[in-house]
This record gives sequence, structure tokens and C-alpha cells, in this order.
Amino acid sequence: MLFVEYPKCTTCQKAKKWLDSHGVAYVDRHIREEKPTLEELKEWHQRSGLPLMRFFNTSGMLYREMGLKDRLPSMSEEEQYALLASDGMIVKRPIVVGEDFILVGFREKEWETVLAGAQAGSDSI
Repeated sequence: MLFVEYPKCTTCQKAKKWLDSHGVAYVDRHIREEKPTLEELKEWHQRSGLPLMRFFNTSGMLYREMGLKDRLPSMSEEEQYALLASDGMIVKRPIVVGEDFILVGFREKEWETVLAGAQAGSDSI
């Protein structure tokens, strides 16, 4: 399982602590040092079933500085993917990429449901 995070992000810190306390094994990836590729973002978005907007870090400084709230609605999906791939700080985090699920952001109840089900079905989380 892949855990994509920004280590200074308090939400990511909480999520990592949650994973550790639940004995969930993961590979850690620093979103700023190794930003998601365009191909990864497309795959994760499609597999997640979430609106593409959920992949944007709407509370981040860069999002506000770039005026993305006003710009995104007029951008094509391809332009939005390219923007997300351009800088890891625009991407919502943490992201957990499992064999048959994608989690974006940290919602403890959702994580419990999805990861408990994944652990029950596999020893290799």
C-alpha cells in the first residue's frame, strides 16, 4: 500500500499515526519530493470514483495564491490533471493507494471501513 503525504501536514501526521497504531503496513512517499505523475493522478482519480475536485488541496496556500477556486471551473479535465501533476502541494493529502481502493484525505471512519475490509481480505496491506 502506498501512503502519499507531506510530512509537515498535521492531517498527514494524524493519518500516519492512525496507520501505525492499526498495524497497517505501507510505503511512505513525500508528495513534494516525489510528486504524483500525470498518469498516476489519472489512474487514482478513475479508480477512486471521486470527483476530480477532491484531488485538489483547496485549503493550501498555493491553491489560494493561484486563484484556483475561480479558475478550475473553466479548465478542462486534462488541464486540471496537468496542474495537479505540476506541483505536489496542489494535491490533497494524504492519499492511500491500495490494491482495490484509493483514499483521499483523512476521514477516520472511512479509513476504518475501507482498511478493515482490505486487511480482512489480505495479509499484505
